[in-house]
Amino acid sequence: MKTLLVLLLLLVPALPASATFSIVGIDPVTGDLGIAVASRYFAVGAVVPWADAGVGAVATQAGVNVGYGPRALELLRQGLTAQQVMDRLFAEDTFPGKDGRQLAIVDAKGNIAVFTGDAAQQWRGHVKGATWSAQGNILVGQHVVEAMGRAFEQTQDELAEKLYAALKAGDQAGGDSRGRQSASILVVRKAGGRNTNNDRYVFVNVDDHPDPLSELRRLMNLQMTINHGGAVNRALTASDFPKALASAEKLVAYAPLDPAAYVRAGFIAYLAGSRDRAAAAFSRAKQLTLPAQFKALWDGQSSRTPAFAKVLEDKAFVTTVLGAP
Repeated sequence: MKTLLVLLLLLVPALPASATFSIVGIDPVTGDLGIAVASRYFAVGAVVPWADAGVGAVATQAGVNVGYGPRALELLRQGLTAQQVMDRLFAEDTFPGKDGRQLAIVDAKGNIAVFTGDAAQQWRGHVKGATWSAQGNILVGQHVVEAMGRAFEQTQDELAEKLYAALKAGDQAGGDSRGRQSASILVVRKAGGRNTNNDRYVFVNVDDHPDPLSELRRLMNLQMTINHGGAVNRALTASDFPKALASAEKLVAYAPLDPAAYVRAGFIAYLAGSRDRAAAAFSRAKQLTLPAQFKALWDGQSSRTPAFAKVLEDKAFVTTVLGAP
């Protein structure tokens, strides 16, 4: 039995390490850096994506040398550009299979370097834009990375959403020719992560799932809700109501059936000077609740958040929302 098992294992072709499609990118306005990746490979997020806030982002894949990730970030911190780092990595690489590697680097200044080795398995290749590079190997075709680039550029949102849109577009275009298994997204921002001394604004992994992109979306929604909830609180503390509204409306988008999110967005919209948006948010909250539930949410939020008390001073507006007492 053991001999038969060994023979069967020898006959089954090994999956190439981290054959994948990925995209690296930078938001030149915020400085956010990140990578999104998917593959028919277990736990691709443990191998391909590397990033450091204010430094750079790296995707190392195909005939993968995982050491490229930390070494690239170390060299970027020393002041080398993306291309200089890539040149140094290949010069230092003494492991076999160097001609089959695929590597993409974006540095904090927006310089991008990308390489696809001739020995990487087909289809292999990459496309590059002004703020991103999409690459892959063992794909169904070149149109996968082209679709990723288009989706990245057409998505008018923060970097995390642009990266996800690109990954989804690549998946819908056929992605990895072997199928689906795992996906990951990593976005870094100075002090942007949860708790103290954490720059990982988004770091979500789906290690093994029949539909990894849908699961990645579900987990990203949870992470982005946490991110924008914190942003709302910070902006309210600073009395920056327009900034608070931007994140409050993001929260509504991530939790479209949560009446509490609409009530909060309504109060903030009023304070930001947009009565129409406030009224629309309160109206949607009322559609999602019974009258008593809406009034409980109104009373709870207006009493817990001192800034919201100002809205109660506008008796005419309160009457339009709650009705005559």
